[in-house]
Amino acid sequence: MLDSKIINGKLIDAENDRLLDLELGIKDGKIACIGKDLPDAAQVIDAKGHMVSPGFIDIHMHEEDFAVTKKQEWDISKCMLRMGVTTAVIGNCGSNRQHPAEMEAEVAKKGCPVNYLSYIGHNFLREQVGNRNTRAESTPEQIEQMARMVKDAVDDGAIGVSYGIEYAQGMTFEEELGICKYILGRKDLLLSAHYRRDGDLAIPSIDEMAQLGRELDIPFQISHLSSCSAYGNMEEALERIEHYRKEGLDLTVDAYPYNAFSTDIGSDVFGPGALERLGASYADVELTDEPYEHVRCTEELFYEVRKTHPHMYVICHVMREDDIALAMAHPLVMVASDGLYRNHKGHPRGAGTFPRFLGRYVRDEKVCDFYTGIRKITSMPAQRLRLDSRKGYLKEGFDADITIFDYERIYDNSTFEHPQLAPEGIAWVIVDGKPAVEGKEILDGTCGRYLRRP
Repeated sequence: MLDSKIINGKLIDAENDRLLDLELGIKDGKIACIGKDLPDAAQVIDAKGHMVSPGFIDIHMHEEDFAVTKKQEWDISKCMLRMGVTTAVIGNCGSNRQHPAEMEAEVAKKGCPVNYLSYIGHNFLREQVGNRNTRAESTPEQIEQMARMVKDAVDDGAIGVSYGIEYAQGMTFEEELGICKYILGRKDLLLSAHYRRDGDLAIPSIDEMAQLGRELDIPFQISHLSSCSAYGNMEEALERIEHYRKEGLDLTVDAYPYNAFSTDIGSDVFGPGALERLGASYADVELTDEPYEHVRCTEELFYEVRKTHPHMYVICHVMREDDIALAMAHPLVMVASDGLYRNHKGHPRGAGTFPRFLGRYVRDEKVCDFYTGIRKITSMPAQRLRLDSRKGYLKEGFDADITIFDYERIYDNSTFEHPQLAPEGIAWVIVDGKPAVEGKEILDGTCGRYLRRP
């Protein structure tokens, strides 16, 4: 007997641009069979009127900070799960909230709403070796120490290295190269980077990332291109990336479907001249937490909060919607949330990215066709993460990570005022073969596992 089976749904075969009127059977966490008139199952899920998709894969988000949650709850993981994400990549932008080994131990201890893979972050390592000055260069001794820590983390299952270049302006190109000296040429790894500068400096920042990928000879992922280049220069940025691809560079991109970015107000992102470079005003900066929740800044308030609440997440409403649409449509761009929360406060992308992409950009605005849209959130990230023999497709023998949704109703509900509201249209989410979400209710928040690099 099967553990469960899904009947009456439309199974998405995005490889071949088709929907299949077939049943799907699950046994021991795997897709056991696909066909008609499948064997009996302990649980039958009626997906009539719904699409049956591989679980969504978020290649760029930010995990819980145990220093904040005290390991008492999963915060963003629950939001991921409710919007159909079954696997997510953490440790992005150079920032591990805690060492990947600690995250792995916590997930092994009590389970997690979603599956996690992790980078080891350069900025995290800078702090570990004693360089807490974001504007200072690391010493040769510190770079050597970080290089050995990178090797250890990769040997222990990290998928590669992430850089948060904008968050540590003292980071030199030589340092970026040096920390990877023991993993040169590793095609089984992945590098990712948050650019050095955005706005009018986005193009030279893309050049730096391309050169880094070329020098290290490791596949490279440009993080959240939307917040880098959605200021009137997205078309030029995409053309530059296409140029590097034609030169043979293994370079891909992710982006989120919102025209506002979010980060710590005390970070180097908001250093001298930042707002002017983005063409922004202080009033474009929205504070997200007490005592100024949802307050727009004045010049005086901006600098006060930078000093007194430097870790408060703020939302900067400065990006161009036409540039966001260009990114969503481009064939090299996969969709990712860049989601991050602190005490349940932050940007709605952490709870709404994938329903927003499917509902607004694919169904309503038709920036790309349906099957391309599905590939951007399933098979494309699975291939980039080397998970495509296990995840990202509905195939017999693959992991039973599945999202069932109503394509006519799917849409994000999360807003800047209420950033963690569950979306509409997600009917079921199945993780590791177990029903984890029905509607907006989490049935089981322990199905996810920590995944080491394949």
